[in-house]
Amino acid sequence: MSKLDLSRDMNIEVTARLIEKGSDKPLHGGSFRVRLYDRDFFEDDYLGESGLDHDGRAVIIFNPAAMNRNPVLHEDSFDLYFAVFRHDELIFQSKVMHDIAAMEEFRMGEGERIDLGTFLIDAHR
Repeated sequence: MSKLDLSRDMNIEVTARLIEKGSDKPLHGGSFRVRLYDRDFFEDDYLGESGLDHDGRAVIIFNPAAMNRNPVLHEDSFDLYFAVFRHDELIFQSKVMHDIAAMEEFRMGEGERIDLGTFLIDAHR
């Protein structure tokens, strides 16, 4: 049984913090959107979208049971990446973070949590 099979009814919360390159201030405001994806062999899975809070943090919550997982290519982990948009213009795309297990932090009754870390973003591109 895979790690994902243990909690398919539970949500997974993915967070990332974005700070502005040069000023080290958190990015925030309604003009920024972050979209999260899981890299797959045939087609990447779109997992969700978030704005940024005043600390520059994006929070995306999804349920792995809703994903189209190919049983032949079944994976026990995620290959996550995210894209940052300002006014619908792509300004940053992270590298693919391979083999991220969903069991990083478990919160009873809520689900699992994955923190991708802090990223420097050139918001003036």
